[in-house]
Amino acid sequence: MPRFSVIVPVYNRVDEVNDLLESLAGQTCRDFEVIIVEDGSTEPCRDTVMKFADKVDVRYYYKDNEGRSIARNYGLERATGDYFVFFDSDCVIPHDYFKVLSVSLDARPLDCFGGPDAAHDSFTDTQKAINYSMTSFLTTGGIRGGKMQLEKFVPRSFNMGYSRQVYDRVGGFREMFSEDIDMSTRVRQAGFSIGLIREAFVYHKRRVDFRKFLRQVYVFGMSRITLKLLYPDSLKIVHTLPALAVIGAVVLLVLGMVVSPWFLLPLGLYLLAVFIGALMSTRSLAIAAKAVPASVIQLGGYGCGFIKAFFLKILLRRGRNIDEEIEIRKGK
Repeated sequence: MPRFSVIVPVYNRVDEVNDLLESLAGQTCRDFEVIIVEDGSTEPCRDTVMKFADKVDVRYYYKDNEGRSIARNYGLERATGDYFVFFDSDCVIPHDYFKVLSVSLDARPLDCFGGPDAAHDSFTDTQKAINYSMTSFLTTGGIRGGKMQLEKFVPRSFNMGYSRQVYDRVGGFREMFSEDIDMSTRVRQAGFSIGLIREAFVYHKRRVDFRKFLRQVYVFGMSRITLKLLYPDSLKIVHTLPALAVIGAVVLLVLGMVVSPWFLLPLGLYLLAVFIGALMSTRSLAIAAKAVPASVIQLGGYGCGFIKAFFLKILLRRGRNIDEEIEIRKGK
């Protein structure tokens, strides 16, 4: 049996699955199987998967649409490996990923692990700018696997894995937003070890335009309050920074228009820092220019989602109440 079982939920992502499987077919370490779970797609990728049947140990399953977490759990039930590795369908995997992962786990065994993401040379400038905004210390505080971090590392579902022992005790994913953070929290609470394997990175395409990116980070902000209700100690100062940035930016904009333009200087300096940071990181003026609006969207979208959910769920106690959140925590 293989050491690793790769589980990928898919919903209408034929082209992405092709790129993912092509990258898996080129792995230098072959000690893995791939389980593709089609979650009720209207554009199935079965034919694409079958093209790689002689290149990768791959199995394809089609099920009714119930959500990505349930699709992952469907794959978990059919996996045979000692470790379960989760990728998103929009990932491209470096050719030595599983070699790096195997060497790292042999040297430093971990129950649960994850790696960072990066932008491939083939990605569009917009995708590269979004990738920068999601991984830069200036925008996310490094909480997504960067070199500097303001909180404990939390594996994300685009590049994470855990052992069969973890699965036997903790189980699978819950169908909720930020399900990977919920999973990592349950793993840590069960006493298992969690670590970052920095060299085991993936190329993550992320959203292809700013509108979709805004929707994504807005949901991320709202889900942070859900996690707060589930795990009261999970909310850290770093999670509140985007909301504070939104409030601060609004105050500075108002003061800049009403009192003095000098109040706009901090905003200008921050955006300049983002531009310079992106330019130094990507060596591209075009990407650096797009990184500025991408970073504004990342902070603004997340911050607004956080503020809305905090106001509705914490202050007004509307929507799902704490008892209902706890029922979700129990898996009911």
